Amino acid sequence: MDKMPRWAEVFLVPLISLLLAAVLSALVILAIGENPWAAVKMMVSGALGSTYGWGYTLYYTTNFIFTGLAVAVAYHARLFNIGGEGQAMLGGLGVALACLYLPLPHWLIALPIAAVGAALFGAAWALIPAYLQAKRGSHIVITTIMFNFIAAGLLNYLLVNLMRPVGSMDPATDKFPEGTHLPTLHDLLAPIGIEFSKAAPANVTFIVGLLACLVVWLLLWRTRLGYEIRAFGHSEPAAVYAGINPVKITMIAMLISGGLAGMMAVNNVMGEAERLVMNAVEGAGFIGIAVALMGRNHPFGVLIAALLFGFLYQGGAELALWTSIPRELIVVIQALVILFTGALDHMVRMPLERLFLAFRKGA
Repeated sequence: MDKMPRWAEVFLVPLISLLLAAVLSALVILAIGENPWAAVKMMVSGALGSTYGWGYTLYYTTNFIFTGLAVAVAYHARLFNIGGEGQAMLGGLGVALACLYLPLPHWLIALPIAAVGAALFGAAWALIPAYLQAKRGSHIVITTIMFNFIAAGLLNYLLVNLMRPVGSMDPATDKFPEGTHLPTLHDLLAPIGIEFSKAAPANVTFIVGLLACLVVWLLLWRTRLGYEIRAFGHSEPAAVYAGINPVKITMIAMLISGGLAGMMAVNNVMGEAERLVMNAVEGAGFIGIAVALMGRNHPFGVLIAALLFGFLYQGGAELALWTSIPRELIVVIQALVILFTGALDHMVRMPLERLFLAFRKGA
């Protein structure tokens, strides 16, 4: 028998963790002489109070959906892929090569081709760590960390020496052709009479992210491959006894994970910047770890957690812009959310488990 009901596991534990993080954040804000309630109102207003704020919140949410799904898929196979940052960087390279060097006359053609390019490059960057884990036993955490730094160095070299337009000092590619530009939510909603901010970067990739959540759920819980991935993650000896090949599952899970991380580049490289620039990922690969942990590695949990972190990113930016609260404190608030929903998860879980067990005995 489970120690606590499924609803408590999925909803109550994260909710209490968030409340604890909020209380500590409020104390930190009080300590520097600011009003926590005013700070909350400013964050909500900045992130959700206008279509402009929603546009940025959904833009960040889209990034975190892909990196969160990447971590979640690998985690189900008992693999901790923290290389989403580097895989997303290489995904951006795949997007740039597709958009700059292929004749793509319309975004409906460019979007799937660029998405495939991003997924292939992201998966390729996950391939070597996957092989080293599967065949040599090299720990996936160590190799994926190393590959994050290698990806940054490689991308820096390519942008500075090979892909930068002649005469430009900016380490970035040329602008992508007009036909590859993705429609924003303003462009998509205007024909049906819904007004949305033109300045907001949220674009059609958000819809792709929602579809990715559905596809990953179908993969993990409605296919034989998904069953094998989850079985391997629960118990490798039992999976091997059942005829599941550990090398195959390790490789496939990491390739899917890397491909999902790479697809984030469709949003930030193709949809927002419309060119490949340095540091385009902006830490989204690491935030994906917290998103997956908070979402309990379930695609729809990842979606909700990504929306929360999108809110924190946009609300925090508005807070730093319009108040005297420093940007560094916004990072502290985000870190507290990660701390309580990830590292200190058992601090909330264990008392709740004892409470539910005592309730059952009393009943």
